[in-house]
Amino acid sequence: MRIKSILVSQPAPSESSPYLDIAKKEKIKIDFRPFIHVEGVDNKELRTQKIDLTQYTGIIFTSKNAIDHYFRLAEELRFAVPDTMRYICQSEAIANYLQKHIVYRKRKISFGEKNFSDLAPLFKKFPTEKYLLPSSDVLSPDIIKTLDSANIDWTRAIMYRTVCSDLTDINIKDYDMLIFFSPQGIKSLQQNFPDFKQDETKIAVFGNTTLAAAEEAGLKIDLMAPTKETPSMTMAVEKYIKALHK
Repeated sequence: MRIKSILVSQPAPSESSPYLDIAKKEKIKIDFRPFIHVEGVDNKELRTQKIDLTQYTGIIFTSKNAIDHYFRLAEELRFAVPDTMRYICQSEAIANYLQKHIVYRKRKISFGEKNFSDLAPLFKKFPTEKYLLPSSDVLSPDIIKTLDSANIDWTRAIMYRTVCSDLTDINIKDYDMLIFFSPQGIKSLQQNFPDFKQDETKIAVFGNTTLAAAEEAGLKIDLMAPTKETPSMTMAVEKYIKALHK
């Protein structure tokens, strides 16, 4: 079977992308469509969680979405975030994104290397803050484990949710391969296409949690990344298609 069309469950890239190179080299059609999107909670829902933004001296940010929704809700609640606030960010890229909302200079900003567990030394260095963790409705158990083992005072605030997008305008059987990056993407497939039968459709997944969700949904996995040989999804897709088309 030749792969003639692929649907990537992400937004279309704004610039050049390895996917476009694959499409050109292998003469296949690659479409992009986000299967999920983020919706912010309102300040009434935040209050039902008994969250008072004035009570926290430190904020833990794990994503750019968390930053945007924290400052959105602060504005809605007319809470002026004090200059003394301590910011602990999962990565330097997330820390730099703070400049969208605050003057970066002379603020108490720290960040880790990449993984959330890398923040453990920072919590040890600043153990007395009362931390707020803005998050989505889905939170990795590894984050909870790291925070609990750090012996710090922390509270989770659900400030946004990951919800399924409306994909009913798509004919899912037009595609020979579907590529997923999160368990929520698998959930969206099931919600939008309850009668979907995989048949000859190839399924590619990124990450172990996506793999587990796809297997739980009864899907046969044809391709997975990252691996030692193919650390990115585009590398895995290109290698798979070249082998298939030989």
